[in-house]
Formats: sequence, structure tokens, C-alpha cells
Amino acid sequence: MADGFEDIEALAPIDILRRGGMDVVTVSVMDYQLVESAHGVSMMADTMFEDIESFDDADLLVLPGGMPGASNLYNHAGLRELLVSQYERQGRIAAICASPGVVLAPLGILDGKRATCYPGFEKAFADTTYTADLVTTDGLVTTACGPGAAMAFGYELLRLLGAAAAADALQEGMMYNKLMMKR
Repeated sequence: MADGFEDIEALAPIDILRRGGMDVVTVSVMDYQLVESAHGVSMMADTMFEDIESFDDADLLVLPGGMPGASNLYNHAGLRELLVSQYERQGRIAAICASPGVVLAPLGILDGKRATCYPGFEKAFADTTYTADLVTTDGLVTTACGPGAAMAFGYELLRLLGAAAAADALQEGMMYNKLMMKR
């Protein structure tokens, strides 16, 4: 997490993953744990990036979007190195809204893949097929298009982590299925 993150893009996936039984650790890449969203909501991260000895056991790295949140994520050299390392070791990576274009694309993580993002940020895609879908998973990389996709993004991540039954139950219990039927 970084100052300027999009509130729902961080909190909805965290909530869904934790409800689904996943061990989620929120990490600040700022020089402090209390990060502020793009809309002035303060959130205490569980820990600081520099305080984690190793991310080798991370099943998934998730980047919320928002501006300037995505730029603040990209500006953290340690995070850029971690993302490339996670990608090279065949670990899962997910990003929503501006982060696919601002963070993942410049690192080459989206090259040769299908991906989505908030409209306009696909201009950063070099060798990436822009889907414009709510959520797109291509191999070990999952992207989502913006705040309205935050819950779908969370459910997709839960499924990808092997908890499909929990994702289905949560979609029903959280009234998501009813919401999607109204479209």
C-alpha cells in the first residue's frame, strides 16, 4: 500500500480474502505504517516493507490502484525488484485500476499477456492485449479495471488461491450475486 491508494480497491480484496480464510498481510511502502487513501481515509498497514525479511513465501502480491497511489508504488525500488522476482519465480501477481499500467507494464510483467486496467492506462501496454474486462487472469497475473471491479477482483483472487467454494459462498452471502443479477 502507498499513499493515494483507491479505498475500495484495497479494502474489498482484503476483506474478501480474509473472509475466505486467507492470511493477508498489508504492507506499507511508505516511510510509515499509516497510509492515506486517495479520498483521505487513513489505514494502518500491518507492517512496513523494510521490516519484512523475505517475501519468498508470498502466494500472491496484490497492488491496489488509485492515483497517486500507483505512482507511489512504482517509485519504491524495493517493490519493483520484488515484483520482478515474484514474476520470475512463477509467483502470482495482481493489480487493479491504474497499477497494471503504471506499475506492471513498465516492468515487462504484462508483456505477451492479456490484461485490463482503468481506461486510459492501457496506453502504457507495450506488448499486451487490452481486454477492457472487469477482471482478466492470464497465467499467474490478474488485473482488474477499477473501483467497480474490486469485489469481482477479490473473488477471483480467492478462487485462484484454491478457495473456489469459499468464493462462491461469499458471493452469495455478501449479496454480490444479487447485485450482479440487476445489471
